Amino acid sequence: MNTLRKTLLWPLWGLALLYLAGCAAMFTWQRALLYHPQPARLAVASLTLPVDGAALQVSVQARPGAPAVLYFGGNAEDVSGTLPHLARLFPDHALYLMHYRGYGQSTGNPSETVLHADARALYQHVRREHAEIKLIGRSLGSGVAVRLASEQPVARLALVTPYDSIENVAVEHYPWWPVRWLIRDRFDSAAVAGRINAPTTLIAAEHDTLIRPERTAQLAMHFKPGVARSVVVPGADHNGIGAQPVYERALVEALR
Repeated sequence: MNTLRKTLLWPLWGLALLYLAGCAAMFTWQRALLYHPQPARLAVASLTLPVDGAALQVSVQARPGAPAVLYFGGNAEDVSGTLPHLARLFPDHALYLMHYRGYGQSTGNPSETVLHADARALYQHVRREHAEIKLIGRSLGSGVAVRLASEQPVARLALVTPYDSIENVAVEHYPWWPVRWLIRDRFDSAAVAGRINAPTTLIAAEHDTLIRPERTAQLAMHFKPGVARSVVVPGADHNGIGAQPVYERALVEALR
């Protein structure tokens, strides 16, 4: 009987060990799942911003004294490629698009802590020359923009395919892992959204399977009444939203 019991238990122990090994691997390599550094593929104007422990590349459209737009992109986005699109939509604005650590020519390694610190450094740099600052955060970068807007005065805030937290997004994508115990970079936008006073527009993609519109709707509920409005781009998915005329109109209106 004992021999039979041991025979039956061995496969269960093996599965348990495999599961624990998977948890350990996810904990160790989770940032490789979240951040996908991209080289800067377009030769656009840029500046180098020294920060604690790194030097950041910032793609720019210079407009001294004009209203400034700070842009924080997605986790696999080359923001040098985004600059021409934003320059067309906002020709009268100065543009500053931050390459996260490890992206473009920026040095260092990305994490939630350093992305927030780097965003504050960029804000302070831009503030010296521009009295009016607006923010755009897309996907991962929406969490960076939300945190910055909760800490610093900004004129307008636009969030493209935003989430309430990366933790909740990860739980949806990896329901079989104990994500809430393992995750390091939570990007909890919902926790700080209530501190924001700037007029805010949340732009979701109707068929987004990466950051579902429900996550955006949950974030919207955490803003103070009257601060945020939501736009859903019909027929769009996560990566294709930028090509939609509805998106362009919503983004321009958001920062007007």
